[in-house]
Amino acid sequence: MPLVNGKYRANNKDPRVPANEVPAEVRAKNFEPVDTGYTTEDALEEANRCLDCKKPMCVKGCPVGIDIPTFIRQIREEDFAGGLATIRESNMLPSVCGRVCPQENQCEGNCILNRTGNNPIAIGQLERFLGDMTESVGATPVCKPANGKKVAVVGSGPSGIACAGALAREGFDVTVYEAFQTGGGVLTYGIPEFRLPKAIVKREIDGLKDLGVKFEYDAVVGRLYDGDEFFNDMGYDAMYMAVGAGLPKFLNIPGENLPGVFCANEYLTRVNLMKAMDFPVFDTPIKHGKNVVVFGGGNVAMDAARTALRLGADSVTLAYRRTEKEMPARVAELHHAKEEGVRVMELVSPLEFEAGEDGFVAKVKLERMELGEPDESGRRRPVRVEGSEFELPCDVAVTAIGTNANPFASMAADVDLNKWGYIEADEDGKTSNPKVWAGGDIVTGAATVILAMGAGKQAAASIAKTLLGDDAE
Repeated sequence: MPLVNGKYRANNKDPRVPANEVPAEVRAKNFEPVDTGYTTEDALEEANRCLDCKKPMCVKGCPVGIDIPTFIRQIREEDFAGGLATIRESNMLPSVCGRVCPQENQCEGNCILNRTGNNPIAIGQLERFLGDMTESVGATPVCKPANGKKVAVVGSGPSGIACAGALAREGFDVTVYEAFQTGGGVLTYGIPEFRLPKAIVKREIDGLKDLGVKFEYDAVVGRLYDGDEFFNDMGYDAMYMAVGAGLPKFLNIPGENLPGVFCANEYLTRVNLMKAMDFPVFDTPIKHGKNVVVFGGGNVAMDAARTALRLGADSVTLAYRRTEKEMPARVAELHHAKEEGVRVMELVSPLEFEAGEDGFVAKVKLERMELGEPDESGRRRPVRVEGSEFELPCDVAVTAIGTNANPFASMAADVDLNKWGYIEADEDGKTSNPKVWAGGDIVTGAATVILAMGAGKQAAASIAKTLLGDDAE
């Protein structure tokens, strides 16, 4: 790669190196990864497109502040261990974030190449490339000496993991309490294997164990323990609440309790965490529908629809009350879903599920919508079209219309909640209880993995400053 005045010359006019995606007709029939990731040659070619900006806007777009230009430069220099170490200074989950973060709205969305009419640097692919080299190059961050302070982290999702890792590096004795039998939170139970392999999540969590973080599984805080026990009996100095927002919202229409109608949380958890796709090899069953309809327009709806295809559905319809333009899902996820055969039905809303002779759901009654004035979210409000009702056959229906706060938040610690049941916390994660911090979806509502991680890092810094005073950097 050529040098000019001692610096690498960026080939920024070259096209972006494409992702190595498995053909849609192949991948839609299995749970193998959709994208096999960059090769070394791909990564070197893409890294050489970077302008190495003096004022890198990409870093400002990253919620955890990764030094993106440095790790890209280290890729160019083939210093892969150094590049991974640079990322891990800010993010302990590079393989996860490289796969599931909405880079198009964050780091890549801020890339200066967007202003030149060229495609931005594939920062997510490069981060994933380095993250996936963990076992071959290693890059465990150095921890400070033990400081004698204990912190309990409740929840092992993205926010809890980020907080635990940051605190461990500062010398804290950290234990993570997780309600499920394995770690990762939504990374494990919510995101399908074809987007995020569970082995990747496990490897990232094992990296935290290398830092000394301990994990207690099958531990439902609020049932087994509460804040008083943590502080008075178990000797913890602080608690970080990262229990998420996993309580599903429902359509509240007739027939929603019929067999064959699932909320996305149950549907995806059965498949992702409990391996229902391999029944009867594993004990958890799932109904393999032939005509599946999924309600919603976010990433969870895309995951449910694409999972249904892989479970053998002949047709999968994604029903949404607005248009594709208003869908909150990542553009790439919608693109992949349509490539694989998911049909998008815009401007419809469900009215009622109806059963067949066997008692299972057999069809759904819908009505058409049109877009009116913008609502409080800024999107145009869907308005029903009178007399537009019609029926759609389905033997499985999945609702993916959002989630609410985890109700265990109020049982785990004495903190103030807002009217929707979310924990009230400031920008540093401080709550009404001086020993309790909180962050991630239980504070903001459902958001992205990387935003939850950013909250965890911010809270860790605040906990360290509060418990260590001037000794915290």
